[in-house]
Amino acid sequence: MKQRNQLTQALYKLEAFIPYFEKENSKISKSTVGWQIAHSLKVINGVIESLKTAPTTKNVKRTPVGLLCLTLGYIPRGKGKAPKAVTPPVTITKEDIYNQMAVAKENLNQIDAIHPKATFKHLVFGVLSKKTTLKFLVVHTKHHLKIVEDILK
Repeated sequence: MKQRNQLTQALYKLEAFIPYFEKENSKISKSTVGWQIAHSLKVINGVIESLKTAPTTKNVKRTPVGLLCLTLGYIPRGKGKAPKAVTPPVTITKEDIYNQMAVAKENLNQIDAIHPKATFKHLVFGVLSKKTTLKFLVVHTKHHLKIVEDILK
């Protein structure tokens, strides 16, 4: 599964940046590298957990914004705000990030067992199929990886 492999690669790239979790650059983001990583992991873990328990009867229906972002593989910077459920705590420790990373790796190992018709409802992108949800996770994670790379430049 292409998206699963891309998500795995993105996850390992995130992991490589954990040692720089305290770095910040206010010209790029109000958040630290750690915030970007922790947020990405919360999204990955939350979305995969949601897919595991998702009803399979929802009609898949992407919004125009979702269709555009996922087709282009790009999320514009500074246009969205993280919902509370995926907002990291004010104080982020390296240990917390490594713990979330371990959960994310385990969740990735369980993706194949998730029902193929599972869906995920995103507030902006609409109701996504399992395959499209994985593409969203790849695009979202790459979005935050780019921010991390720019913070560290």
